[in-house]
Amino acid sequence: MVDEPQVIDEFIYKRPVVAIASRFAISEVAAVQHDAELAHIMGLSADFTFSRKVLRATLIMPHIGDVDCYVVHFKSKRPLLEVEQNNQLAPEQNIIAHLKADIAGGWGSTIQRGSEATLLMLEMIKRREDTQNPMLLMGDFNNNLIDGVLSHLLTDSLRFAPAFDSKTYLAKYCLNDAWDLFIKSRLSDPEQNQQTVELKRTPTHYFGASSSVLDYILLSCEFDASYDDSFYEVSEHHTYDRHLINPEFERDDQSTDHGVVMITLTLRC
Repeated sequence: MVDEPQVIDEFIYKRPVVAIASRFAISEVAAVQHDAELAHIMGLSADFTFSRKVLRATLIMPHIGDVDCYVVHFKSKRPLLEVEQNNQLAPEQNIIAHLKADIAGGWGSTIQRGSEATLLMLEMIKRREDTQNPMLLMGDFNNNLIDGVLSHLLTDSLRFAPAFDSKTYLAKYCLNDAWDLFIKSRLSDPEQNQQTVELKRTPTHYFGASSSVLDYILLSCEFDASYDDSFYEVSEHHTYDRHLINPEFERDDQSTDHGVVMITLTLRC
C-alpha cells in the first residue's frame, strides 16, 4: 500500500485505500504524483489531488521482466455536494435544493474522475518513455470506458500525426481493455470462433435493476496477441460474482459489492 485508511472509531474505517499482492517479486512501489503544471493548464485548482492515491508497483514477471502495475479507485459518482433537509423550507424548495446539488455535485465528481484518469495516463506515458516497461492498469474505475469521461484511456489514434508515425509508435503507449484482447485472441482460433461471438461481458456492479461494467484491467501491447512483439495473450477473462448473485452470509458478509475481474495471461509460443 502507499496510503493508510482513516480510523474513525476503533475498528471502523473510512477513506479506503488501494493495494496490490503479488506472487512475483515487487521491486519498487510508489504513489503516482501528477504533473501540477499540466493540472493547472487543464484548469484544475492548485490543491488538486487524486481522491485515492494511485499505487504503482513494478513486478518482476517471468519471460518479460519488469512490468509496471497501476492500481486505482477513481472518484465515485456520488455527488460532491450534499444538502440536508431544511424543515423551514417549503417541500418544493427542498426538492429544488437537492436537485441543484445533485446536478452540480454529480458533474463535480465527473470532473474529478476524468481528471484523475487523464493525469494518471500522462504519468504512465512518461514512465513508459523513461523505462520501456510494459504497463498494466487495474481497479474500480467507477465509470464505463465508452461514455467519454474515461474513453481517452483507450486512445489509439491521433488527429494530426503522420499516419506512418502513428502506426509505428502509438501502439507502444496505448492501453487495451483485457476483455477486447480476450475476444480478439479467441476469434483468431477457428475452433472457438462461434462460441466467442456468443460471449457476453459480465457486469461488475449492480444498482437496483440496472447493471454496468465499472471494473477493468487494461494492458499494454506486450499482452496483445496481434502485436508482433507481444509476449503474452489474454487466454481467459472471468468476472467472479458469486458473492453478488448467490451470497451466503457466513462466507460473504464482508465481501466487496463489485464483481472481481480476473484474467489469465498465457505465454505465446
